[in-house]
Amino acid sequence: MLSTHLPALQVVLPLASAPVCLLLRHPRHAWACALTISWLVLAIAVMLVQQVAATGTISYAIGAWATPWGIEYRIDMAGALMILVVATIGAVVLPFAGRSIQQEIRKKHSGLFYTCFLLCLAGLLGIVVTGDAFNLFVFLEISSLSSYVLISLGCTRRALTAAFQYLVMGTIGATFILIGVGLLYMLTGTLNMVDISQRLTEVADTRTIRVAFAFVTVGVSIKLALFPLHLWLPNAYTFAPSVVSAFFAATATKVGIYVLLRLFFTVFGIGFSFVAMHVGEIMMLLAAAAMMVASLVAIFQNNVKRMLAYSSVAQIGYIILGISLASRDGVAAGMIHLFNHALIKCALFLSLGCIFLRLGSVELQDMRGLAKRMPWTMAAFVAGGLSLIGLPLTSGFISKWYLVGAALTDGYWPLAVLILLSSLLALIYIWRVVETAYFQVPGAGMPLVKEAPASMLIPAWLLIGANFYIGVDASLVSGIAHQAAGILIEQGVR
Repeated sequence: MLSTHLPALQVVLPLASAPVCLLLRHPRHAWACALTISWLVLAIAVMLVQQVAATGTISYAIGAWATPWGIEYRIDMAGALMILVVATIGAVVLPFAGRSIQQEIRKKHSGLFYTCFLLCLAGLLGIVVTGDAFNLFVFLEISSLSSYVLISLGCTRRALTAAFQYLVMGTIGATFILIGVGLLYMLTGTLNMVDISQRLTEVADTRTIRVAFAFVTVGVSIKLALFPLHLWLPNAYTFAPSVVSAFFAATATKVGIYVLLRLFFTVFGIGFSFVAMHVGEIMMLLAAAAMMVASLVAIFQNNVKRMLAYSSVAQIGYIILGISLASRDGVAAGMIHLFNHALIKCALFLSLGCIFLRLGSVELQDMRGLAKRMPWTMAAFVAGGLSLIGLPLTSGFISKWYLVGAALTDGYWPLAVLILLSSLLALIYIWRVVETAYFQVPGAGMPLVKEAPASMLIPAWLLIGANFYIGVDASLVSGIAHQAAGILIEQGVR
C-alpha cells in the first residue's frame, strides 16, 4: 500500500520535483509546481504524525535491505513533530513567495530559486527521517548547499558575502560532523544510529568516542547557530530574500536542534552525554549567554531583519536551555518552544517581507508612521512580537511557562530569572519597532505606500492565528512534545 511508503515519499517527492522547476521557463509555472509539492509534503507529514500516534515508531527499510546493513528511515514522535514543523512552514511560505520574489529576485533566477527551495526542503526532511548517521550528513549537505544559493539570490551584493560566510562556517561544521561520524564508524562498524547506540556501551570509555562526540557536537552547534558559533546567521537572515529568511528562521536551525537531541539522547545516551561529558552544564551556560547577549545586541539594531536574526540566536538559547536540563519536563519545554518559535519567527519575517515589498527597505527609520499605511501588516508584526515577548494568550507565553516550570522543578531558579529578564529585553526591541511605526510621523519625501497584497498577508496571519490558538489551547502541541520527550529520555537511559 502507498501508506507504507510515506517516509520515503516525504523525501523523494521534493527531491525528484526540484529539477522540474528548473526546466519550467515561466516563473508562475515553477511556483505552481513547488506549491503543489509543498502541500503534498504537508499532507504526507500529517498522515505520518497520525501513523506514529496510532502505532508508535515507524521503521522503513530503503530497498527492503534489513537494518543495520541497509539504510533505515525511522520516525518516532519527536521526528513526527519536526516533520510537521518543516512541512507546515514550507507549505505556508510558498504562497507568499509567488509575489515576494518578483521584486527581490531576478526573473531569470525564479526557476533556480524554486529548485533550491525544494532541495532544501527535501534535505531538511531527510535529516529528520533518516536513521543512518552518514545519510544524515548527506541530507545536511543537500540542505546546506541549496541554502547557500538561496541566500546569494538576495537583491543586494551583500547577499553574496553573507552566502560565502555561511558557506565557510557551514563547511567547517560539516567537516566536524563527518569526522565524528567516521570515528564512530571506525569503532562500532555500523552507521545505523540505533545500532551505534547499542554498540557504544562496549567502547564508551575510549578517547576516540569522546573525540567523536566533541566533533559532532561542535559541528551541529555551528549548523544550529548556537552562541557563540552563530556568526553566520545575522548576515544570512538580513540579506537573504524575505521568504528565505522566514523559511530558514523557522526550520533550518530547528532541524539542527533536533539532530543535537538525537545525538545526546538516542545515539550517545544521557549517561555519556550529560554525566561523562558534562554537556548539560556547558549547554546551559551557552544558552544563558545566548539569551542575554543576543537580546542585548538586538536592541541596538536599526535593520529590523538583523534585529530578528539576533532574536533568533536568543530564542535558540531558550530551546537549548530546556534540553540542557536532560529531564522530561525540560526537553518537552524545549520542544514546545521549538514548535512555537517556528510559527512566531516565520510570521514576523513574513511581515517584514510585506514591508520590504512596499518600502524596499526594513530599516527602522524608513518605517516611521507605517502603521497608518499598512495596518494589517503592522498588526501581524505586533501580534508576533507579543508572542516573542511571551504575553499571556500567545504561544510564546506557553513556551516560557513550561521552561520556567522545568527550571524551577530541577532547582535552577536563577535560570527562571534569566528567562524573565530576556523576555523584558525582547519587549524593548519589539517596542522600538512599535513606537516607530505607530507613534512617529513619516519624514518628508517618504513614499506613499499601500497595504501588502492578500497573497502575502494571508500566510502571515495564518501563522499568527495558530500562535493565538496555541496560546489558548496548547494541549495538542504539549501532548506531542511530552510524549516525544518521554521517548527520548527512555532511549537515553541505558
